[in-house]
Amino acid sequence: MKVFSVSDLHLGKCCNKPMDIFGDGWSGYWDSIREDWKSRVSEDDVVLIAGDVSWAMRLDEALPDIDEIAELPGKKVILRGNHDYWWQSYQKLLDALPSGMYAVQNNAVRIGNLLVCGSRLWSLGADGEHDKAMLKREGIRLRLALEDAVRQKKDGDKIVVMVHYPPFDVTFANSEYTDIIAEYGADAVVYGHLHGKDARVRRVVNKNGINYYLTSCDLVDYKLVEITELSDRN
Repeated sequence: MKVFSVSDLHLGKCCNKPMDIFGDGWSGYWDSIREDWKSRVSEDDVVLIAGDVSWAMRLDEALPDIDEIAELPGKKVILRGNHDYWWQSYQKLLDALPSGMYAVQNNAVRIGNLLVCGSRLWSLGADGEHDKAMLKREGIRLRLALEDAVRQKKDGDKIVVMVHYPPFDVTFANSEYTDIIAEYGADAVVYGHLHGKDARVRRVVNKNGINYYLTSCDLVDYKLVEITELSDRN
């Protein structure tokens, strides 16, 4: 089993919101991602989608986008991003997901010996009162997700944390989020949300011995990122 990740697909079968309005680099981006996906992913592999799946506003509007993802190879795990307004009821989403698709929301799911856990997080650069409350709340949710993973963990299992917002600021300094992740001993972290050629990013950041992988599709050349320390190549 190999493990891949990508984020910020921003699919929009429900609405006329093509991503190329944000720049020519987005032209045909979904075709590029699908081509790379089909060439590298087998049915036994896992693809983590770290938020901003669809522009839809309701679950029924998002389902055509979800179905299109479901048709691609491998097992898929999705997380809510800041633009996933269609994601309201977690249980209704679970009931609607096609076979082979999973969702995490402040909890963990098992696929073989891989435990995928996560929460959305919040922007560390925000400092309003609402933002401070959200930062604290998301820290609690991140801890709940990791606690669930640790409860389920057996010998030989690996834990990957999937978040949408970056768990550090533009200086890549430690944060409450990275401290929590280190406390529970995750094996890898994937995140997205960041966009644009002016974004201050690194594709892989190592903190406390844990690799943090940027997976925003436009910043990784519209290709899946392989999380090598989670991939079993035997």
